Amino acid sequence: MEFIKKLLPDKYESLAIFILIILLTVLVEWVSRRAVNRFIRKSSQDINSDPTNYKFLSNALRGIIYSIGIMLAVREYPPLRAVAGSLLAGAGILAVAIGFASQQAFSNIISGIFLVIFKPFRVNDRLRVKDIYVGVVEDITLRHTVIRDPENRRIIIPNSVIATEVIVNSDYNDGKICKYVEFNVSLKTDIDKAKRIIAEEIARHPKYIDPRKEEEKTEKPLVEVRLMRFTDFAMVLRGSAWATTNNAATDMQLDLLESIKKRFDAEGVEMPYPHFVIMKKD
Repeated sequence: MEFIKKLLPDKYESLAIFILIILLTVLVEWVSRRAVNRFIRKSSQDINSDPTNYKFLSNALRGIIYSIGIMLAVREYPPLRAVAGSLLAGAGILAVAIGFASQQAFSNIISGIFLVIFKPFRVNDRLRVKDIYVGVVEDITLRHTVIRDPENRRIIIPNSVIATEVIVNSDYNDGKICKYVEFNVSLKTDIDKAKRIIAEEIARHPKYIDPRKEEEKTEKPLVEVRLMRFTDFAMVLRGSAWATTNNAATDMQLDLLESIKKRFDAEGVEMPYPHFVIMKKD
């Protein structure tokens, strides 16, 4: 800082040092963030590692850098140093006030640490929270978890909230996804024929994967199609369509609704609808 003292008058010296420290803090944070993000991408691609811990540590590092920078800047600027001294004089009252004000913030930080340690979900996992919010985990910060929904919007959930919620994690241990394809067929339909058509269409879809374990391949069919229930006018058949990802499973499900309907039409399988008989009273 000696060169600043030589260039500027005494009255501007502390202000210049204050501004310089703030600028250096921003610069150090920007450089460290870019370096850590580059490391996260490289590690995730090269060794297929989990980026959750890296992202959380990156956010913690940013907080530490800014805290240190602000403390150094305040120490070098006498007006703020005097204010800080006055605040410290009333530290007891201030501590109580900060305790009440930051209780939720500390709760989010502690919850975030537990999420990273115990890993109920990780970055890039697909979650359903409260049966309302569905999306991919994009980031876990010191305060909140960021989820990207199918419409590319970001859902910001405080860590203390998501840590206490029941969540559905589609990627926990096993990433395979099953989507059900259901069809109503007439009560007069040849049930074996309808089940065969559904199974063939599912099996031939390019995104379908065999969910069976090696020892199950001799006992279980490639595609399971079950009669689920009867209604007043139909039988409900359900086929299980498995895929590697949720997006692939959803695409396959939509394709199968169309291809199976076309096969039913071509092979004379009736999809019924309710009939009503209106009697005219004389």
